[in-house]
Amino acid sequence: MGVWRLLQHGHLDDIDLGNRRIVAAATHRPLDDLTHRAILDWLTHRRDRWPNTANPHLLINGQTALEHGPVSNSWLSMIARGLPVTLEQLRVDRQLDEALTHGPDPLHLAAVFGLDHSTAMRYANAARALLEPLTERQHPHGSPGTQGPTSTPTASRPPSSP
Repeated sequence: MGVWRLLQHGHLDDIDLGNRRIVAAATHRPLDDLTHRAILDWLTHRRDRWPNTANPHLLINGQTALEHGPVSNSWLSMIARGLPVTLEQLRVDRQLDEALTHGPDPLHLAAVFGLDHSTAMRYANAARALLEPLTERQHPHGSPGTQGPTSTPTASRPPSSP
């Protein structure tokens, strides 16, 4: 399910704040800290602004608070207009950030975002390419594990006292 469709048709029951999970396209996915905080803030606003609404959708507005349907495409477009980034750019940035934070593991990315294997590999490879220069700067002559022994040989150690 695309970001727009998820925003437009997502229900309150799709959010499990206690377990920090969201259901998207029948798949349970973890909520990162930023998304968790944003949902909490929105739900507080929603409850304060429309305390008696029976609309089950996560996103509502003044009109849909009086109904049971989702917000319109034009309303979603209007609230996104003027933002310095698009929802697509936010999605890509979030997926790349996840790969940089948790390592370039395509299985993890596929599980968290519901990506197909080729897309997950593309994000993992992009993260790997960004991480490699950092690793090379930290260990310019290879990884510490390939640099030989890290302590002096036993024969050259002074005898231990009893």
